[in-house]
Amino acid sequence: MVMGKAPGADRGTGGPTGLETEATAGAGWTASSAGPSVPRSALLPVYPPFPIRPVRGHGSWLVDEDGHEWLDAYGGHAVASTGHSHPHVVRAIAEQAATLLFYSTAVPSPLRERLAERLAGSCPDPLERVFFCNSGAEANENALHLARKATARTRVVSVLGGWHGRTAATLACTDGVRYEQAATRSGIPLSTRVAADDVAALERAVDGSVAAVILEPVQGLSGARDLSEDFLRAARRVCDASGTALIFDEVQCGAGRCGAFTAAEAVGVVPDVLTLAKGLASGLPIGAVVATPAITAGIGTGDLGSTFGGGPVACAAALATLDVIEREGLIENAIRVGERLAGGARALGVRRVSGRGLLLGLHLDRPAAEVQRALLGRRMITGTASDPSVLRLLPPLSFSEAEADLLLGGLKEVLA
Repeated sequence: MVMGKAPGADRGTGGPTGLETEATAGAGWTASSAGPSVPRSALLPVYPPFPIRPVRGHGSWLVDEDGHEWLDAYGGHAVASTGHSHPHVVRAIAEQAATLLFYSTAVPSPLRERLAERLAGSCPDPLERVFFCNSGAEANENALHLARKATARTRVVSVLGGWHGRTAATLACTDGVRYEQAATRSGIPLSTRVAADDVAALERAVDGSVAAVILEPVQGLSGARDLSEDFLRAARRVCDASGTALIFDEVQCGAGRCGAFTAAEAVGVVPDVLTLAKGLASGLPIGAVVATPAITAGIGTGDLGSTFGGGPVACAAALATLDVIEREGLIENAIRVGERLAGGARALGVRRVSGRGLLLGLHLDRPAAEVQRALLGRRMITGTASDPSVLRLLPPLSFSEAEADLLLGGLKEVLA
């Protein structure tokens, strides 16, 4: 791997201080600590940027304006699933853009139909009905809509530590005071929250008035917290008993990241609705809701809609992404390299490693923001979490063992 300079040269300034949102705090950086001042911009200052201005990328590496290479163990927030600018994905996007850039869902699309069939075939039975939108929040919003329509109920149960988005309905299910306040301002009733892995609390919360239980099998923002299989099986059981829809939010943990194409398959529990987004198209905006025929039986023309959902370029990118994941064995690679990272971190004295595959949380004996800042100084990008002691790793699924060893080497220096 060619480097502009050896890791550690020209160490950057500034540092992360805390977690703000899933989109930005996953990064753990704040604008006040982002290093050199940034010129005033017409953009609203809602995203605290990393101290890097990338101009291109390849594989697990970003290249900045000065030609320096940065090892990316953050993946644009779990989006760069096949690595940055994978040639097969780039080619599929370019060819489709040159052929037909866009037409809305007012017309049928062979690409949209192919992608729907591919996703249905990649998810556990009976998840076989697909709706496309543009983001994870939209996917979760539509999943909640499906559940409420199918059950004719309104209440939702969610899990403490969960992050589900910034749309009206998803804010009401996202854990955190500021998100609850935003939902309340919109007039949306808040979900009932239960503690992660508390089966008794879940049993008490779910009854015949609940439309949906929504959860992340591996919680991202909380620090790659993998919910126990006992808890997930209990969620399936209580939902079956009460006629409640079970929604797996796999926006971050799905699309091959956690040991199978879906975390549902990895843990052996099948929900009624499953949502995907981030890594599904290697960087182009797309979201997908995959549901059972039972949940979607009452859906007809006009019940759901999205102008850009399932557009031809996004579908071409997603199909190419699925090709790469399959042909290059990236799910198996995520398992293998994830185990290498987890084992290497433990050997360095990291007290606990949570998560699955290449969605990992390193539980440190010091503030993760300090470690993240030191790694950024070595041109290595990682994330943080709502737990201030957790360093979160979300690299491309193509992250190699050699790149894992480079990251572990940097971590060893920082933790010494």
